[in-house]
Amino acid sequence: MHPLYQAEFSGRYLDAYGSAFGTLPLAAQYGFAIIFGLVIGSFLTVVVHRLPIMLERAWQAETLTEHTPPAEHYNLAVPRSACPHCGHVLRAWENIPVVSYVLLRGRCAKCHARVSARYPLTELATALFAALSLFAFGPTWIALVAFGLCAMLLAMSLIDFDTRYLPDSLTLPLLWAGLIVNLGDTAFVPLHEAVIGAIAGYLFLWCVYWLFRLVRGVEGMGYGDFKLLAALGAWLGWEALPQIVLLSAIAGAIFGLAATGIGKMRFEEPLPFGPFLAAGGVITLFFGTPFYTLFG
Repeated sequence: MHPLYQAEFSGRYLDAYGSAFGTLPLAAQYGFAIIFGLVIGSFLTVVVHRLPIMLERAWQAETLTEHTPPAEHYNLAVPRSACPHCGHVLRAWENIPVVSYVLLRGRCAKCHARVSARYPLTELATALFAALSLFAFGPTWIALVAFGLCAMLLAMSLIDFDTRYLPDSLTLPLLWAGLIVNLGDTAFVPLHEAVIGAIAGYLFLWCVYWLFRLVRGVEGMGYGDFKLLAALGAWLGWEALPQIVLLSAIAGAIFGLAATGIGKMRFEEPLPFGPFLAAGGVITLFFGTPFYTLFG
C-alpha cells in the first residue's frame, strides 16, 4: 500500500466486499483489476467520442424551430458502435478491449480501414490506472473511487484535446463526488480541506484568467479549467493545489515547446490546459506531494 496512506487505510476501512476481495491471491486481484479497467476503458472510448456530439445536438435542439424534424436518437447506448468509414456495425467479438484490435490488426473487419490506436491505448491506460489504484490503496473502497477519479480525468483530457472543451456534465459531478467521498474520516482529506480546495481551485484559475485577459486582451483558458481544478481540490484538498498547478504548468510548457519544435502546432495556437491539470492530479493522487519535501 502507498506509504502516505498506509497508516490511514488499515483493515477497519475494508467493507465486506473488500475483505473478501482481499483474501484472493494477489495475482487474481490484479488480474481482476486489469480486466475491469479494460472494460471501463472501452466504455470511456464511447464517452469521449459521443459525449461532445450529444452536447452539440442538445444545443442545436434548443435552437430548432417547431418545423424542424427532431434528430435521430443518439446517446451513449444507441446506436451500436460502427465503423465510421463503411458503417459496419461491430459484432460482439469485435468489441473485446485490446484483443479485438490486435486480432483485426487495427483495421475494420469489413472495409479494412485503419482504426485509430487511441482506442486500445485508452483501454490500456485505464487498466493501468486500475492496477495502480489497487497497488496504492489496497483492496478498499478508496481504491475503487481513486480509479473512478482517474477514469474521469482521462475521459475529460481526451475530450479537451479533441474539442478544447471540458463539459460541465463531467467536471461538476466530479467536484461533488470529491466532496461526498471526503465526507467521512476514511477518505483522502478532511472535509474542510476539500471544501477549501474546491473554492481555492476555482478562484485561483479565475484570477489568472482575468489577469491574463486584462494584460493580453485575450482569454488564456476556459471556465472548464476552473471547474476541473476545483474538482481536484475537492478530492485532494487545498494543500495539493500548488503542486498540481506547478506540475501542469511545467508539463504544458514542455509539451507546447516540443509540439511547436516538430511543427505539430503553431506557437500562438492555444493549448488545452485540462489534460495537464489532470496529469498533475493523478501524480498527486498516487505520489502525494513530493515537491513539498523537495523544497522543504
